[in-house]
Amino acid sequence: MSFGRLERRQDPQPMSEINVTPLVDVMLVLVVIFIITAPLLASSIRLDLPRTDAATPNEAPAFVTVVLDQSGGLFLDDRPLPPGELAERLAQAARRNPDTEVQLRADRSIPYGRVVEVMGAAQQAGLNRIGFVAEPSGIAAPAR
Repeated sequence: MSFGRLERRQDPQPMSEINVTPLVDVMLVLVVIFIITAPLLASSIRLDLPRTDAATPNEAPAFVTVVLDQSGGLFLDDRPLPPGELAERLAQAARRNPDTEVQLRADRSIPYGRVVEVMGAAQQAGLNRIGFVAEPSGIAAPAR
């Protein structure tokens, strides 16, 4: 006859704390879903807009490209240009469209003063939008 132990072991107690980690995970997923879908729901208004010829989309912005190469040569839209004609050609572009942008590409060996002269010619012609074109630093320079 075996009587076993005289001591009684306690049964496991029920857990009185709630594990909130899964609750937080579900709530974060719901927040992300609402953030993504809310703008889609707001812009789903269907309209039958009136039609007019004045509402045609704008053309792409006009620009001219001015290039100063390593030897100091001047090019306008990839065509060689004598230095005296630059101001007149830029003035013609300004008369056609005053919002024309000048995209200036200059070799790094060109003196800064020469670049400023081209910028001054563009401003005197009435073209105030000047963009400087450069290559990203990750691209290797071409061999000379």
